Amino acid sequence: MSTLRQTIENQAVQFAEAIVNAVRAASIDELVGIQGGTRGAPRAPSPRTVEPSPVSRKGKGGRLVRRSAEDIAKTLDSIVDLLAQHPEGLRAEQIKESLGLDKREMPKPIAEGLNSGALKKSGQKRATVYTVGGGAAAKGTKQKGGSKKK
Repeated sequence: MSTLRQTIENQAVQFAEAIVNAVRAASIDELVGIQGGTRGAPRAPSPRTVEPSPVSRKGKGGRLVRRSAEDIAKTLDSIVDLLAQHPEGLRAEQIKESLGLDKREMPKPIAEGLNSGALKKSGQKRATVYTVGGGAAAKGTKQKGGSKKK
């Protein structure tokens, strides 16, 4: 079994040496052309078909930047303003498209709006429709602390 191991190790060393020698002998243009597994000229970057939303703010790694309470309140205000124009209500995806928001920006303002009474919802899952509620935030007066007034 040790001879099999030695044979495999010898073959691996010879292969690695051959690769290193080939890379040393190659020109820069050849090396750049091989990048990404293609042979020949380097590929041009593919054009983006979907432009990122100008409203969404992305940090490192595509994650959203942490939003302040004021940012969330502004987003909630814009949602309430939009829903005031649509008394029949809108689904979350319609709100997202209308305001140009990222889908990850939606849950917090909607939850705040539901908790404060600024928004009402009916339906379940994708059939959920949001309308303007009768809470203080819907009437333009801001509440502190996010608790409901009774």
